[in-house]
Amino acid sequence: MPSSRGVTRRRALGIGGSLGLMAVTGLTSAAALARRPAATGAELRSAVPLPPPFQVPLPIPAVLKPAGTSGGADRYAITQREASAEILPGVTTPLWTYDGTFPGPTIESRRGRPVIVSHRNELPVPTVVHLHGGRTPAASDGYPTDLVLPPGWQDHSMHTGHGMHDPRAVVTELTRDYTFPLDQRPALLWYHDHRMDFTAPAIWRGLAGLHLVRDDAEEALGLPAGPRELPLMIADRAFAADGGFAYPALDPTLRVRPGVREPYLAGVLGDVILVNGAPWPVHEADAARYRLRILNASNARHYELEAVTDDGRRLDLVQIGADQGLLAAPVTHKLLPIAPAERYDVVVDFSGVPIGGLVRVVNRAGSGRTRDVLAFRVVRKAADDSRVPGTLSADLPAWRRSEAVRVRDFSFRAGRMRGDHGWVIGGLPFDPARADVTTRLGDVEVWRLIADVHHPVHLHLAGFRVLSRRGGPPLAHDAGLKDTVSLRPGEAVEIITRFDGYRGRYLFHCHNAEHEDMGMMANLEII
Repeated sequence: MPSSRGVTRRRALGIGGSLGLMAVTGLTSAAALARRPAATGAELRSAVPLPPPFQVPLPIPAVLKPAGTSGGADRYAITQREASAEILPGVTTPLWTYDGTFPGPTIESRRGRPVIVSHRNELPVPTVVHLHGGRTPAASDGYPTDLVLPPGWQDHSMHTGHGMHDPRAVVTELTRDYTFPLDQRPALLWYHDHRMDFTAPAIWRGLAGLHLVRDDAEEALGLPAGPRELPLMIADRAFAADGGFAYPALDPTLRVRPGVREPYLAGVLGDVILVNGAPWPVHEADAARYRLRILNASNARHYELEAVTDDGRRLDLVQIGADQGLLAAPVTHKLLPIAPAERYDVVVDFSGVPIGGLVRVVNRAGSGRTRDVLAFRVVRKAADDSRVPGTLSADLPAWRRSEAVRVRDFSFRAGRMRGDHGWVIGGLPFDPARADVTTRLGDVEVWRLIADVHHPVHLHLAGFRVLSRRGGPPLAHDAGLKDTVSLRPGEAVEIITRFDGYRGRYLFHCHNAEHEDMGMMANLEII
């Protein structure tokens, strides 16, 4: 893994390999991709009739109740199992689920109060759970080879990944307890499957849910709360003729052969936009402020979100938080880009919308049916004592470039994995047996990330700040503490972080889930 300052632009971008894969996948050039961020991938078309937008009510995922409390920790139990649901009206869709629902149940917890989640695997394949955004000990972080095996699983050759051996893998049968200390800033986290080579199809089939961390200081700010705080998990999907989620897996059983068919090597896009598991839903709203906790849980699709009234007026999207919690102060947007796995915490004010008016949340990066996301129908006047204070948080880390003990360069580009098309970091596909980065607990580092096409890069355990893009200042939506940053084609982004909390083996990877499964992941060892 390159660690010097002197990586040349041509070497870092990996120009030859990326152009070869772009030709294979129908991607024409980095410039074209920069104009059309959702195009890093190929779109599946549904084989069933699709409903008109804004007819289905917005569901709110149920909040899971603790199964018990012991030793100052709340204990939860989740069963991973097959289920079915009517996602499109009149169509039954088989799913892989957490506790029978898609999305899975939401866990709400308090800052500094540990949570133990016992996951039981009754699916037909091994699974792994990762709490995305969690400051979690390595043993519970969801390393891709730390599998939970289903009942009767006999193929022990697959415990540690295809064609690779991981002597450090911790494999359990049927159940595993994941311990999350949650000694971290209040934020919207999410949990999802992280099994080696099969993360993308497992999330696509339904293995994703939300986890909210709260604290007293945030609740004292007077932000919109209760029914005016809405979690929004946005995910695109496509539907097969039998009503199931269509996905171009080489092995539809997800047991033996990883990967997708050649046209989808750059990422799988769907033609239906789901929010909290419902297609293009509508929510009846008060004429008041709403806090929207937005997650892009899509495998590969990028969005550019805009809230538009019936008369074409664009409402302010007042960003109050990022991946890792509240900003220092609000940032106002008209258009908000969001890459896979990013979260944005925004306040939208519907008080100026006439009763009966419709506010459409549209995706300016989409086309056709993927241009619509969801809508709010303002149905009543209401009192509103919420506010957005000018100062939101004073506990953001203030790391300075001068504190960094080292600078590392990483290229994210197309390459080869196991003799086939893949995606690589620093020229190397993922290998669980290789230490790519070793750093000391407490070290501050600057990382320079360089992309060939769109890559949303996620760092486990440690939040970071964006220092620069293309040598200039960060963009407005880069504010705050993040754990996922969207790299655009040909772009160099600098981030700064401090590796604290826990020692052990962690990961950083592209959160285009198809890229991740095809090798774009690397090991981070904190000693």
